[in-house]
This record gives sequence, structure tokens and C-alpha cells, in this order.
Amino acid sequence: MLLAPVFITASAAVVGLLGSVHLLFTFSGNKFDPRDPVVTEALKVVSPIISRQTTMARAAKGFHASHSLGAMLFGLVWAYLALVQWVVLRQSLFLLVLGMAVLLAYLALAQRYWFSVPLRGIALANVLYAAGLVLDLLAN
Repeated sequence: MLLAPVFITASAAVVGLLGSVHLLFTFSGNKFDPRDPVVTEALKVVSPIISRQTTMARAAKGFHASHSLGAMLFGLVWAYLALVQWVVLRQSLFLLVLGMAVLLAYLALAQRYWFSVPLRGIALANVLYAAGLVLDLLAN
């Protein structure tokens, strides 16, 4: 059994799980609300400079949801490629590099803007993906 696709699938699963939990938290509960209720109320009425057609609270909810969907899409596509289309993935330098680039970009964002749980998850996804790449190189 080839181990490389297992590691890449595990990496994709971590990102997909993070995205799914993020989407759940976006639409249920108050996990992403400010701790200060005054700020929460202000975000519900203040518009961003770019448009008066939304509020900061509505925009934030949309940004959280689209961010979640992006992570979920990455997880689904790379898991599918690793599990079902392994030959296609391993023969495409573009897709292999793109996957690593997306994970590294998420890692940079996590280090700069996020908190410890997603940082650890994204770091794990990076290690798993890199291990899959190394195992594939060693198999050749």
C-alpha cells in the first residue's frame, strides 16, 4: 500500500474538519462574537467604507462562511485526488505544488492572525502533506 496518498488524505481531512467546524461556529452560537457587547451592537449597525449595503457584522459572517467553504473545498478536492485519482495528482507538479502553497499560505495566515487551535491544525496539515510528498519522492 502506498503511504503517500494516506498522508495527503490525512492532511486534507484536517483542513476539511477545521473548515467544517468553522462553518458550524459561524452559524451557531456566539464563538466569533466580540466579548464586549457594546462592540457587538456597534458591528450590527456600522457599515464598511466600501458599501452601506451591509454591516460589519453581516460582512464578517459572510467572510467566515466563505473562508470555511474554501477550507472544506480544499479538503474535499485533495482527499478525492489522493484517494481516487492518485495517479493524476502525483503526475501533476502543478497540483502537488498548489496544495503545498495553499497550506503554507494558511499557515502564514494562522501565525499572523488566528489563534492556537487553527494554527496547530494547519501546522499538522502542512507536516502531513509534506510527509506525503517526501514519501512519494522516496517511492520513485
